[in-house]
Amino acid sequence: MPILEGTTTAAGLRFAIVVARFNDFVTERLLAGALEALTTAGVASEHMTTLRVPGSFEIPLAAQRAAETGQFDGVVCLGCLIRGATPHFEFISAAVAQGLTHASAATGVPMALGVLTTNSAEEALERAQPGSGNKGWEAAMAAIEMATLLARLDRTTARTGA
Repeated sequence: MPILEGTTTAAGLRFAIVVARFNDFVTERLLAGALEALTTAGVASEHMTTLRVPGSFEIPLAAQRAAETGQFDGVVCLGCLIRGATPHFEFISAAVAQGLTHASAATGVPMALGVLTTNSAEEALERAQPGSGNKGWEAAMAAIEMATLLARLDRTTARTGA
């Protein structure tokens, strides 16, 4: 029984990173983590494109457009939603998750969800510390693994004619 899985090396692959400016005291740290992960995986700096959007709600549209260009093997999506006193948090977090699910399925390009949903700024900052526990790092690694898995799947399908 064949088992296919992705790898954590991505030399030659290209990634878009869509990052929200809202709560940039957190999202800039997530971006740093994602860039570090991509670099560690062998992605050349010229194969990383950062797209800045106003807030997390805008991430799915930018991610889908990036994927539709055919220029990227994966999209890393970074944002930070901090719970407030109104239901706005729930509406935005659900819309972002559903939007990215739809965009990825529609384009066939993997999109990693690195949008934090926390109860406080302190919780958000804990998840954006330097190192492999940084959620931007984790999202980038998920995008790499999915991009390499899909590439392997495409090669296997081409060989077998399935």
